[in-house]
Amino acid sequence: MTTTTPRTGWRDRATIAALYAGGFLGPFGGAMTTSILPEIGADFDRSGGEAATTLSSYLLPFAGLMLVSGTLGARWGALRTVRIAYVVYVLASVLCAVSWTFPVLLGGRAIQGAANAFTTPLLLAAIAAVTERERLGRTLGVFASMQAAGQTSAPLVGGLAAEASWRWAFVGAAVVAALLAWIGLPKNTTPTGDRPKLRSAWRPSVIRIAATGFVGWGCLGGISFLVAFRLGDGFGLSAGERGVVLTGFGLAGILTARLVGRAVDRFGAKRCVQVGAITGGVLLAAVATLPSIWAVGLLWALAGACSQGVVVGVHAMVLTGDSANRGGSVSVVQSLRFLGGALSPIAFVPLYHLDPVVALLVPAALLVVVAPLAVQRHQAG
Repeated sequence: MTTTTPRTGWRDRATIAALYAGGFLGPFGGAMTTSILPEIGADFDRSGGEAATTLSSYLLPFAGLMLVSGTLGARWGALRTVRIAYVVYVLASVLCAVSWTFPVLLGGRAIQGAANAFTTPLLLAAIAAVTERERLGRTLGVFASMQAAGQTSAPLVGGLAAEASWRWAFVGAAVVAALLAWIGLPKNTTPTGDRPKLRSAWRPSVIRIAATGFVGWGCLGGISFLVAFRLGDGFGLSAGERGVVLTGFGLAGILTARLVGRAVDRFGAKRCVQVGAITGGVLLAAVATLPSIWAVGLLWALAGACSQGVVVGVHAMVLTGDSANRGGSVSVVQSLRFLGGALSPIAFVPLYHLDPVVALLVPAALLVVVAPLAVQRHQAG
């Protein structure tokens, strides 16, 4: 794997920092309407359920396009693609801020998600290109902590903006994306040579890693709604109290991501994925069965740290492989990871109606069995 050492000029330092800021912007954009759904619904005379489609309208094109966006971006040129994607994100955010009908808002959110699909995988590939292999895990840990920060802070920032108007949240996102478009990417972050083909990102080794991300994120980060049901039905917590407990997952992810990255460098990505998945499954089983609210809150926070073991580990595995199409490969892994989270409600809500405990034990079992087996045959390139 070719590595380059970043220069120390202010522009280069700003460019490296922008890689991490881009990691923050993606999850932030996806979750920014979570806490302002009532205000959006009131503005457009829509129900809360209809307002919640602003989340799906972002996530579906985001996850779907990432199946191919990394490869297409590498073919078009990473710097050009990322800058154009940020500009489109700015325009989409402005459209959301000035939206005059609800369908216009949904269209703006879909464009936001589509644009972000062309930034996240290329940012990860750029990080791998400017980082020495023995330090890649801790660098990916920093990126993962920024993603967790974006996911965790989005409801708070959106809620604060809504004190004046929910539209200001989109104005803020547009300003950040415009700054990132101006900064761009570090030089020499993509290999030269033949343009990668789409099938080069769909090798068996990549599919196994992607399957691990699908199960790992779908059964940890994607089942927070089940934990919310458990907190409400089992302990009678209010919406605000449930929110406080659920935030522990994201906060733990922020605080431990860099430590997880160091563990990846020291012990290997595959081992960290397996330990994270198995430990996360055990913690989830305890969340399903223990009668103490304090224990549930603590164990759910610890599960957030385990989720970083899976996320950082799968990223390190695919980025240290022998593929010349790193952007396309990590794009596939990211797509299936978020697809797992999107499909979790469809898979587990019916189980919850049958038996709340079983609904949590099933994803726990999948974490313990399926995720470790999926990466068992992986060999780093």
